[in-house]
Amino acid sequence: MSTRSFTLKGYLLVSLSIILLISVVLVRGASEAILPNPATDISNSTAKGKQTAVFAGGCFWGMSAVFEHLKGVSDVVSGFSGGSAATADYELVSSGLTGHAESVKITYDPSQISYDQLLKIYFSVAHDPTQLNRQGPDSGEQYRSVIFFANDEQNRVALNYINQLNKAHTFHQQIVTQLLPLKGFYKASEYHQHFIDRNPNYPYVVVNDLPKLAQLKLQFPNLYK
Repeated sequence: MSTRSFTLKGYLLVSLSIILLISVVLVRGASEAILPNPATDISNSTAKGKQTAVFAGGCFWGMSAVFEHLKGVSDVVSGFSGGSAATADYELVSSGLTGHAESVKITYDPSQISYDQLLKIYFSVAHDPTQLNRQGPDSGEQYRSVIFFANDEQNRVALNYINQLNKAHTFHQQIVTQLLPLKGFYKASEYHQHFIDRNPNYPYVVVNDLPKLAQLKLQFPNLYK
């Protein structure tokens, strides 16, 4: 069940606390360890021209905003992956019974930002990879953590990084991120595209997503745009 709607009273209370929330995140983030770099990446001979990556990890509003603010990323689309075309509808996916996960399709230039850098940001800022079938206030299979790999190279690099992080006990719990072959990506309605750019004061965004952008800017200033 999603908790993206708020009462008017809740909206006012959350809006009034935005400065405090961001300040707390910045102070806490300054003392948190940054994840190690992935030990492997996609070879330069394989990654030529613009590439795509599909990640899922909770509400696609926040996930898309994180990757939209990266240098080298030219496009981010919110949508669904993991299920069939017939069930790629927001209301149906929200039931948690379609096999779909709310996902983002990222188009990037590997000469400016690499796949391993995207993975590092995915695991450190975009979501919590230790939460099973949920993310923050949202619960259900549609909010699970998944990397939908487009080829063997993406699968290899992502699997190696997960193993690397688990072996180093980077998180207090094991990573539950799934690795699944990309069989289809289905764009969500325009309402869900670039949602945070158009609704920066939306209460759900203030509480759950703006802190991610603050962390992104803090931890990856050279990549932030």
